[in-house]
Amino acid sequence: MNPLLLTDGYKLGHKEQYPQGTTKVYSNWTPRKSRIKGIDSVVFFGLQYFIKEYLITQFNDEFFSQPKAAVVAEYKKYVDNYLGVNYDISHIEALHDLGYLPIEIKALPEGVEVPIRTPMFTIVNTLPEFFWITNYLETLLSNIIWQPCTSATIAKQYKTILTKFALETDKENTDFINWQGHDFSMRGMSGIESSMLSGMGHALSFTGSDTFPVLASLEKYYKADITKEIVIGSVHATEHSVMCAGSKEGEIETFKHLLQTYPTGILSIVSDTWDLWKVLTIYLPKLKEEILNRDGKLVIRPDSGNPVDIICGCEHDDPIIKKGVIELLWDEFGGSINSQGYKVLHPKIGAIYGDSITIDRAVQICERLKSKGFASTNVVLGIGSFTYQYNTRDTFGFAMKATYVEIHGEGRAIFKDPITDDGTKKSAKGLIQLFEKDGKIHFKDECTLLEEKEGLLTPVFKNGDLLHELSLQDIRTNISKSTKDVNYEKIAVITDI
Repeated sequence: MNPLLLTDGYKLGHKEQYPQGTTKVYSNWTPRKSRIKGIDSVVFFGLQYFIKEYLITQFNDEFFSQPKAAVVAEYKKYVDNYLGVNYDISHIEALHDLGYLPIEIKALPEGVEVPIRTPMFTIVNTLPEFFWITNYLETLLSNIIWQPCTSATIAKQYKTILTKFALETDKENTDFINWQGHDFSMRGMSGIESSMLSGMGHALSFTGSDTFPVLASLEKYYKADITKEIVIGSVHATEHSVMCAGSKEGEIETFKHLLQTYPTGILSIVSDTWDLWKVLTIYLPKLKEEILNRDGKLVIRPDSGNPVDIICGCEHDDPIIKKGVIELLWDEFGGSINSQGYKVLHPKIGAIYGDSITIDRAVQICERLKSKGFASTNVVLGIGSFTYQYNTRDTFGFAMKATYVEIHGEGRAIFKDPITDDGTKKSAKGLIQLFEKDGKIHFKDECTLLEEKEGLLTPVFKNGDLLHELSLQDIRTNISKSTKDVNYEKIAVITDI
């Protein structure tokens, strides 16, 4: 589709609505408010995808390289019938004649954590007659970029929590954290692109993922090389259809068949198709020899119920349910006591829970395991659409707002500050400069033209060309830098189920 059609309908008349003599519109992209407890900064991610896929590929393939008469006529047909007018398409013709997008984007490096209310990048037209294109792109830009930023931020919060508890209960096994948060979200996302964008955001903090298209996406858009680095990975795992096909009466035979089919490596078996507790207390003891003799690890996967109670146990008349999955596995397979005094399951057995996991529940699982004397690293959490789809652009209040215009050659700082708002929608004013102070990113608005050219924002796209490209490794390095100085002992543990 012609990417000029990928916009809100109200954008179509804005060219005429700006003051006559307007030659420049300068805008920024900013997270304005956090609606998640404990998060006050947002990971910047997704702009390079947007530039490569939309500003370059789709604009070149679906607009600039198409016959001018055909592409302009199509645009006019839709707008005329949509608005009921005889629409003047001379500016669209002029853009096609130009042959590239006359805009410049200056941005922070992707993977950097940006404080709430601090701009991540700016966008401005580079030719005066195309002042209208800056905010015409707002809809498309906003539609694409809020989700990878949001998912990358939430993934980082999961990793921060898992790191905190691993350091407290199993500090010699922190490398495992990269696999402890596993992306299960694809089937529940709003579309394929949504799955890829969110999944790439998850992959900045974790290597465990079942969102398979992320491999190709990170190779295409972020210079990943799956033959030379760990991008994402997973293991052999069953689903309920496999277990059902073997029948309820033959469930233990299905387990035996799977153990024989996969004599090596990690094998994950969904275990609550009928009776999870029977699997844990009857089937696994009978299969103990086969499990311990495997060259690999068997992972038990519950898939229903309250994840905190299922994994950790709860107050209950039944002593089996009271113990929960991890303690029952310990009772049967044992393990070791680490240097911090916490129980670590036998390396041939483990558990993963991937249904309805949230940040709050992740905290409670780790807290409850710790209180029972178990290391938090005894369980992997499958982070699905219950985490990544239950968000909107407003989760972090993302918005692109114009803050500076030039009219008849005169620069003018502009801003919004609704009297009816709580301050969330108040925008910056004028030109913007970002700078670092005390290890944090700050911004100054109402800058001079000279000041705007300085600071942390650097050009990444101009006049149809990508100027600077980051790799997945670059971005993972950026995101890891922000965790080095974290005082995990002082992280507030907030739970709200």
